[in-house]
Amino acid sequence: MLQIKDLTITHRKDLRIILEKFNMTLNDGDKAVIIGEEGNGKSTLMKWIYDPQMAEEYTECEGELITGGEVMRYLPQELPDADKNKSLYEYFSEGNLFFDKDPKELSELAKEFNVPIDFFYSEQSMGSLSGGEKVKAQLLRIIIDKPSVLLLDEPSNDIDISTLELLEKLINGWKQIVLFISHDETLIENTANVVIHIEQIMRKTKSRYTIVRDGYRNYIEKRAENFQRQEQQALNDRRAKKIRDEKYKRVYDSVDSALANISKGARDAPGKNLKDKMHTVKAMGKRFAKEDENMTKMPEQEEAIFFKLGADDARMPAGKTVIEYQLDELRTPDDTKVLAKDIFLRVRGSEKICIVGTNGAGKTTLLKKMAKELLSRSDIKAQYMPQNYEELLDLDMTPVEFLDETGDKEVRTRIRTYLGSLKYTADEMDHPIRELSGGQKAKVLLLKMSLSDANVLILDEPTRNFSPL
Repeated sequence: MLQIKDLTITHRKDLRIILEKFNMTLNDGDKAVIIGEEGNGKSTLMKWIYDPQMAEEYTECEGELITGGEVMRYLPQELPDADKNKSLYEYFSEGNLFFDKDPKELSELAKEFNVPIDFFYSEQSMGSLSGGEKVKAQLLRIIIDKPSVLLLDEPSNDIDISTLELLEKLINGWKQIVLFISHDETLIENTANVVIHIEQIMRKTKSRYTIVRDGYRNYIEKRAENFQRQEQQALNDRRAKKIRDEKYKRVYDSVDSALANISKGARDAPGKNLKDKMHTVKAMGKRFAKEDENMTKMPEQEEAIFFKLGADDARMPAGKTVIEYQLDELRTPDDTKVLAKDIFLRVRGSEKICIVGTNGAGKTTLLKKMAKELLSRSDIKAQYMPQNYEELLDLDMTPVEFLDETGDKEVRTRIRTYLGSLKYTADEMDHPIRELSGGQKAKVLLLKMSLSDANVLILDEPTRNFSPL
């Protein structure tokens, strides 16, 4: 059993409540997914469950966690810096039960995860692996340790189709508890039987959460129906209120006018009657005001962002050759392995080219090489979004500082407006980028592309960390 009682998480700098009075109980067989927009506190919640100190570096947390002796293992959204320089063998050696596995068991795991048999004993550094290979290595060590609770933060990031299918099989076949964060609607639909939806509404000033024991699609459909029903009832209530208020105003104005125009001689009996009538009318107004407090409210929900890439006047002429790229051999960054041979790629405007392949096939390596050439060209205007955002982002700068290359006050104001449309709070705009969520970091790079007049975009896994909205 995994239970949370009355957990409230507050951001230390902003004093913004990320999660308020959160209660949850999970039991064996539960496959619970945490969904919500970028920066809503999903990863913070998972960190607190695994190790409260990880969340308390930047938040204050009050609440009770009851684990009932469960053994938890955690897959972070990004490989920790402390593990990047370790060899694969060093990394696996640090697992609690690695040396309890015999060669046959390790061989079967390697085959299942489509990695070389010597993967566990390789001297290759963890940091030099492809994004998908890093996820595989971390999942393998977690499985070898035989935990009872899986805590997975964006496990579908960077993995290929076969590994995604393996992940679905792993989650569905897990007999105990799985709690995972995902924006991948297909993965969620195929695995989750509990949905935990964390929201920040009213311009991120109020936290709200919903927990349902149901499939994702049913939850989304029922939620939409409930919102539509509530919205219609709220509109009906407002129409009825308008009619009632207009009628009330006519009665009030009539009595008030009669009181103002009554002659002095008639102020005794008729005047008293009018005053009593006004008293009744005012009492009616107070009753109406009280009724209005319970009137159906318009439903609050997070809306999709408005976003545009590419200016109309920056279009690439149709048929223009953007690049003719030729490579005899594509090798790993450490030059130890040949990934592909005889590559030739011709791209013309305004084609949309997608590079696909298994994890470790060299997609990112190829894209980096092409990006280096394209970014140096003067006849095109290229922008690059790497898989690892830190290659371009200065983590000590704020989003505004990173995006503003001029120092001009008007430019900064415009940048803040755009960041607001991407659902940054005013405080978040002034946070160092390192304190932002993965999705918020990606949005900084998207906005950089949007503000440019680029006509060539080079995107490595651009949808990782992004919610459906």
